[in-house]
Amino acid sequence: MAVADVLVSGFSGTGTEVWQTREDALETVHESLEDDKISRVAVDDDGRVLGWIGAVSTYDGWVWEIHPIVVHRECQGRGVGRALIEDLEVQVRERGGMTVCLGTDDENGRTTLGGADLYPDPLAAVSGLRNLGGHPFGFYQKLGYAVVGVLPDANGFGKPDIFMAKRVGLVPVPADE
Repeated sequence: MAVADVLVSGFSGTGTEVWQTREDALETVHESLEDDKISRVAVDDDGRVLGWIGAVSTYDGWVWEIHPIVVHRECQGRGVGRALIEDLEVQVRERGGMTVCLGTDDENGRTTLGGADLYPDPLAAVSGLRNLGGHPFGFYQKLGYAVVGVLPDANGFGKPDIFMAKRVGLVPVPADE
């Protein structure tokens, strides 16, 4: 399956330990087709897979977590990722969702949080967060996502997961009482 191949190639060489085999990627692709999930694929005019995004419903459908997003290496920087996220946000809004969230790991020191002991005050560390080497959190910020937290040592010591979110649904207006 072409989507699984893009997932493996898209994450190879990034320092992450996920989706290193086609079998792992196929499992993720198949899981993305279950109920309460969104799976969208970007293809070119010839049907070649350019990218893929998945999301899972949480908090009774109010929040959708991106898992995963990948763009073919040859297509990165050409708006494919942006288009996938914007499309996902529409899908979430149409399902009554309010927020899209994601976790973006720093397993290889590409931010000021990587390699650091974030305790005893992880939120103070987040306040000084900077991108040191092409970490994807900058991409998400450009699309309006805010850093909303961090889980220190999520992937081992000094390898945090950076949590980001964006409101995509309309805020309900309370009825006058």
